[in-house]
Amino acid sequence: MKLCRYDDDRLGVVRGELVHDVTEAQTEIRKAAPYTMQGDAVVAALPQWRERLERMADKAPGKPIAQVKLLSPVARPTKLTCAPTNYQAHINEMQAAAAQPGSQIVAHQSPKILEAGMFLKSNSSLVGPSEGIPLRFPDRRNDHEVELVMVIGKTGSDIPLAKALEHVACYCLGLDITVRGREDRSFRKSVDGYAVAGPWMVTADEIPDPDALPLTLTINGDVRQNSNTNDLIYNCRRLIEFASSFYTLYPGDLLYTGTPEGVGPVKPGDVIVCRSSPVLGELKINVRAHKLGEAA
Repeated sequence: MKLCRYDDDRLGVVRGELVHDVTEAQTEIRKAAPYTMQGDAVVAALPQWRERLERMADKAPGKPIAQVKLLSPVARPTKLTCAPTNYQAHINEMQAAAAQPGSQIVAHQSPKILEAGMFLKSNSSLVGPSEGIPLRFPDRRNDHEVELVMVIGKTGSDIPLAKALEHVACYCLGLDITVRGREDRSFRKSVDGYAVAGPWMVTADEIPDPDALPLTLTINGDVRQNSNTNDLIYNCRRLIEFASSFYTLYPGDLLYTGTPEGVGPVKPGDVIVCRSSPVLGELKINVRAHKLGEAA
């Protein structure tokens, strides 16, 4: 099943090129959720609600996806957890770039994920395809990084490797946009609009092996990144085990799995398109210049 959020925080089931409105279910789920709950109520309720969502979608007229404004598929993650150095070819390209005279890229203390650890992006940086990426600091390099994103489905801490994927509700495509510089990594990566997710989330049963998915990114039609998640250093199971050894993962938390080689700068006016397997869809988003005083 494919689920999207769109327009004014509506929930839809995506079938083919149509979205079927099931917002009534979202309203009921959220109303029943305690204010103190950690995580996203809709994602947490998916196992109990899936059949009802399918039945509701059967009865709802379809609206063309092209006519809606797609938001991030998750409304309330407690955190965006990201792998910084999880493809060897990307590590190599960043080390080479950092060594160039005048480079804005700063070499990390360690390229090894076990030593570097993971990092967090602010929830306020999260946007969907329709919202666009408002680039700040035009005098600095702002880079694109396509990634597979795991949507956590149930609460867990110290999750063992063998049970890791049981905690995944859905998958989606993601973009980790980065402004280069010497500031703390999470600070530079948490700019408004610098975390993109979408176009929808796909329930885990439709992705037999998350560690064997193609990933491509184009800018204005030119291929910049082209790889496969089978090149991950820490695969999806290991990432969940690793992240959950530091903090509890809650329903709706987004785990960005890392970006492959081909990372490069973007500028206002660019159109970024991310693709993977057909079921994950096409994540298309426009880049624009940030306007002084603009909220994302």
